[in-house]
Amino acid sequence: MLLEQINQVNDIKKLNKEDWEPLAQEIRDFLIEKISVTGGHLASNLGVVELTMAMHLAFDFPKDQVVWDVGHQSYTHKLLTGRRAGFDDLRKYGGMSGFPKRKESDCDCFDTGHSSTSISAGIGLVKARDLTGGSQSVISVIGDGSMTGGMAFEALNNASQLKSNFIIVLNDNQMSIAENVGGLSQYLNGMRSNEGYNNFKAGLQNTLEKIPVYGDGIVRQLKKTKSGLKQLVIPGMFFEDMGITYLGPVDGHNIDQLIRTFNDAKKVHHAVLIHVCTKKGKGYEPAERHPSRFHGAEPFVIETGLPKSRRAKANYTDIFSTVMRKLGDRDEKVVAITAAMPDGTGLKRFKNMFPDRFFDVGIAEQHAVTFAAGLAAGGLKPVVAVYSSFLQRAYDQVLHDVCIQNLHVIFAIDRAGLVGSDGETHQGIFDLSYLSSIPNMTIMAPKNKWELSDMMKFAVNYGGPIALRYPRGEAYDGLQEFRAPIAYGKSEWIYEEADIALMAVGSMVKTAEKVRDTLKDTGYNCTLINARFVKPIDEQMLEEVARQHKLLVTLEENVRNGGFGDHVLEYVNDRGFDMKVLNIALPDEYVEHGNVALLHKEVGLDAETIVKRVITAYVGEM
Repeated sequence: MLLEQINQVNDIKKLNKEDWEPLAQEIRDFLIEKISVTGGHLASNLGVVELTMAMHLAFDFPKDQVVWDVGHQSYTHKLLTGRRAGFDDLRKYGGMSGFPKRKESDCDCFDTGHSSTSISAGIGLVKARDLTGGSQSVISVIGDGSMTGGMAFEALNNASQLKSNFIIVLNDNQMSIAENVGGLSQYLNGMRSNEGYNNFKAGLQNTLEKIPVYGDGIVRQLKKTKSGLKQLVIPGMFFEDMGITYLGPVDGHNIDQLIRTFNDAKKVHHAVLIHVCTKKGKGYEPAERHPSRFHGAEPFVIETGLPKSRRAKANYTDIFSTVMRKLGDRDEKVVAITAAMPDGTGLKRFKNMFPDRFFDVGIAEQHAVTFAAGLAAGGLKPVVAVYSSFLQRAYDQVLHDVCIQNLHVIFAIDRAGLVGSDGETHQGIFDLSYLSSIPNMTIMAPKNKWELSDMMKFAVNYGGPIALRYPRGEAYDGLQEFRAPIAYGKSEWIYEEADIALMAVGSMVKTAEKVRDTLKDTGYNCTLINARFVKPIDEQMLEEVARQHKLLVTLEENVRNGGFGDHVLEYVNDRGFDMKVLNIALPDEYVEHGNVALLHKEVGLDAETIVKRVITAYVGEM
């Protein structure tokens, strides 16, 4: 096998040219085989095999530096830099990350995970190179979906001012996670569909060159003009107008053509953008037909592309999807917003039912939130469905545009808490801290699937900014008999006894129930309270707890700093209650990738570890 000859960086350069195509096929076969077992990002990686090979043939890594936007398309890069063995433990705890990691290889020059950052990071590397006297090439690879993000446009504006080489590769596969939306996508589609452009450009140049004596001079002069030959053919070309040289479109599966284009790009003494057209999921028919399903695939059967295991129960996203459809039926003022994630956030059904009230703004979380603020100011009830780790990108907009004006925007925050295999960049472990610091914000978290439904209905009828956070994965269907109506700022007694009180937030109620059962079996009296509201905290409940209990234990799947437990502890201390508070939360650190149950144990959020900590704290108070 050719792939077995790739054991370290630049080994690909030892192969013959006739080996390139067979190697590309071997890489695809390898990725399909491995990801069918481990799960991972398949479609995006299958689309960039030849592009990645061409970069490794044209550049010299790790001296040269490549920044992968988002980074989930870096699997071939990992293979070509000697990390083949790591694919057996891809995205497992202690194993190889599914994203570029500087600690993993010198060939990963910048950690990525969120969208639209690569051009900004690349400009920083270029400036660092120039200031330190380096000579390496810097390449930022960004997809057409990521180019819908505002940060990418900010970076392009800055890149146009560069006076040294910087290569931007626009990987245009017509498909990010969801179908691309907006003006840039239409612009790129127009260029793609303009079949006569390249032929006309080449024909015009050939014709001019045939003019005796003056032909070559005319061509040279046209190329020297501010707009160049492209502007003669396509007036107002977007990138050229910004001062960035445009090369393309280039067939992203033609290695020869890609290498020639990369070598041409190296000669440009400012920013140059190479427009590369690829096919997402190339070489595997199920991924070509359903690229969204194979964006982040679970383990699957290679022959059919179907998941190896079927979900027996609905997950929280499914519950949210059903509730949103029902709310849309009942209230025509309810509208939904996503940042390029209609499937992932569960809004696809709402989109199909109410297309005029559904808005996909592209990968632009900041715009999504301020857009929602405008909708709310206009009298509508916008629901912003977003992953916890991606809402971080719109913190200022939540504070400045929504909460200062006390506008009724509902934030449906999916993937809150530990999410598992995607690792540090995707763990939703900060939202309780950063949202609870904002005046006017109300924060809720459901204990089970029925409470998610009840809280969404409450949120839609509320009058100000309100956030509802829920975890990834199967929706808990226990404690169904405890379904008191949602009342603003009020928690819920589940089991009331004395001595020890467990006050849990959202997903941690299920764990707290296990902890209580174990404590009861061990001989300890134990109350269980479902917090429901993280902000405001239920002060009346805390006063009642303090009268009956020696120890209050708060449980949350969020970092401790600034979280629910911190606010409870502050209140208890300010009131001088004669009660000890034990905060069970995530440590002040980033949590790497791995199975969620394993991660819970590693960070001390599993029931067994919590029981030991509770008993130790309680005995210490006796």
